[in-house]
Formats: sequence, structure tokens, C-alpha cells
Amino acid sequence: MDSFDNLSASEKAEASELQKMIAIEQQKAQFQAQVHTFTDVCWDKCVDSPGSKLDYRTETCLQNCVERFIDTTLAITNRFTQMVQKGAH
Repeated sequence: MDSFDNLSASEKAEASELQKMIAIEQQKAQFQAQVHTFTDVCWDKCVDSPGSKLDYRTETCLQNCVERFIDTTLAITNRFTQMVQKGAH
């Protein structure tokens, strides 16, 4: 039985819109959590002693670290998607 069975059409539309908004907010929260994670990881890996500005080596290290973190996250996500799709068939 669907939990929306007793709702009017406008209430169903509002509930659907609310679900979409919640999903968007969850995606934003996941993105922010990932940014926080790679900031922590890359900062610890690349920054020896914070100064008034980043030197070339530190800046390059941070850039490479973030790019590898993103590449790895995308590879894992794609692999997981493939596994789910194969399981659905």
C-alpha cells in the first residue's frame, strides 16, 4: 500500500516536491562532507607549516591530491553503479 493513497492530487504533488527537495539537500550534505574529507586528507599530506601563502610545492601537492581524490571517488562510484546494474538484470 502506498503511503500517498489517502492524499489529494495537490497534496501528492507537494509531497513529491518535498521529497525532491530533501534529496537535493542530502546531495549537498554529501558533497560538503566529501569536500571536508579531502580538505583534511590533503592538508595533512601536503601542508608542512602554514604560512601567509602557499609555496609552489604545497599548491601543486594540494591540487594533485584533490584531483586524485576526485578521480578515485568517481572510479568507485562508477564501479558500484556497474555492480548494481548487473545485479538488476
